[in-house]
Amino acid sequence: MLKSLGMTLGLLLAGGAAAQTVAPPGPTLAAVRARGALSCGISTGDPAWSAPDSRGEWQGMDADVCRAIAAATLGDPKKLVWQHLTGQNRFPAVVTGQVEVLTRTTTWTFMRDATLGLNFTAPNFYDGQGFLVRANGGITAAKQLDGASICFVSASTHELNLADWSRAQKLRFTPVIFADKDEARRAYEANRCDSYTGDASQLAAILAGFPDRAAHVLLPDRISKEPYAPAVKQGDDQWFDIVRYVMFGLVEAEELGITRANADRMLAESPSPPVQRLLGRTGELGPGVGLDRAWMLNAIKAVGNYGEIYDRHLGRDSVVKLERGLNELWSRGGLMISPPMR
Repeated sequence: MLKSLGMTLGLLLAGGAAAQTVAPPGPTLAAVRARGALSCGISTGDPAWSAPDSRGEWQGMDADVCRAIAAATLGDPKKLVWQHLTGQNRFPAVVTGQVEVLTRTTTWTFMRDATLGLNFTAPNFYDGQGFLVRANGGITAAKQLDGASICFVSASTHELNLADWSRAQKLRFTPVIFADKDEARRAYEANRCDSYTGDASQLAAILAGFPDRAAHVLLPDRISKEPYAPAVKQGDDQWFDIVRYVMFGLVEAEELGITRANADRMLAESPSPPVQRLLGRTGELGPGVGLDRAWMLNAIKAVGNYGEIYDRHLGRDSVVKLERGLNELWSRGGLMISPPMR
């Protein structure tokens, strides 16, 4: 009798879980589905982050975050509308609804988060501002840039960081300001400034593309902290959660050993409860935010886990060869961690 009752209760619980309704779509998810594509804000061209390849396909860390969100919400990483934004128009594009998500190497700061009508979701990269100089100039430390002309991009954190740092160090410099990164890079290459300052990962990617890499040096100094995170418009908690947990899910996948190549096999064979929840065989992660159970399975199969994305564009499989550092998993000494996916 007790065994029969237990079996009945188990069937009821299982049936209840299977029958749980999917949360209704909020305004942003509904708009994405109605269009049949995700409108994603990326750069006008930023090596390793969002730049066209030889076939004209946009590649990079930021571009792959867009693909992961499209795969999770629409089941197809190609259902994207690329919006190429500058430092000046990126935030209005989010607030006006031109884009549903901004992934354009954008630093999460208090004022941006609290006053611009947008929310930052989950960090996808930890960086710091550095300096690129010519090797023949004899400069080995940032403090030697006193009196130098320095190229940088306007409407970025770099301008304020540089002002704060130079004031604290009692250094003078001549600013050479540009509207976008490509202009600043070309100016530096044309010797219009002694140094180019920006986030170190971006400078490393630029350096990797120079014909003569040995002619330039990325100084070891870092004068700021620059956590990047995708940003969304305030007012739609469901969409905030979707974008946030797609990012966390990619980190969780790396920790669990789920890759682009083995995701289907892990779904079918892994006995691990966390693996089964993340990939949608058990639990209600996807339905809880208005998506199907395969949302993270689709995202991982589209772009791989966080480590795969990093290695492809910035790490060992890229021309940049940038060490993971702070962007390593928390279990390996880095800062990349996901809340429990349950």
